[in-house]
Amino acid sequence: MARFKSEEVEREAVRTIAVMMASSARTAPKARGIDAIETMIVDGDDLQILACAMEDKAKEQPPHLCSIFDRDARNVRSSSCVLLIGVVGDPKKVEKPLDCGACGYKGCEQLLKARKRQGKDFSGPVCIFQAIDLGIALGSAVKLASGLNVDNRIMYTVGAAAKKLHLLDSDIIIGIPLSVTGKNPYFDRK
Repeated sequence: MARFKSEEVEREAVRTIAVMMASSARTAPKARGIDAIETMIVDGDDLQILACAMEDKAKEQPPHLCSIFDRDARNVRSSSCVLLIGVVGDPKKVEKPLDCGACGYKGCEQLLKARKRQGKDFSGPVCIFQAIDLGIALGSAVKLASGLNVDNRIMYTVGAAAKKLHLLDSDIIIGIPLSVTGKNPYFDRK
């Protein structure tokens, strides 16, 4: 007879669901049918590294944001794992551009020439369609987690630290900590 303690079973369940969430982000609809989404699962000792990077980022923030980065770092430490989802900002099909101008430039070619300025947390400017794809991928992933009763929260702060650590080659990264405990740790955070 095999016996598995609840902590082991729950950790394995969260990891399996994180893999499924990454798959959901990958298969989420993409503008013009072109995928530029990247994912990564962070767990184990790397959660501590990510949380420390968030605390380092807190020191770079104005006072009203310091506590948010520190609070979210505590959430990461108490999570089973974190799913990172990122996107590159290059416009799609530059050879057949949309030239919509939502990025603030007259066309996709101008956006490409202007890109890769490092902001405080992310690189930009970013093609609006890439940003939309990121939002759809995030929504698909968290919907799956919620449907499987895994507590989660979309966090900008996690992504900012992941970008600082160069965990993905994306221009924008967002983190989703995951937890299976008796109480949702992301609900009434202080």
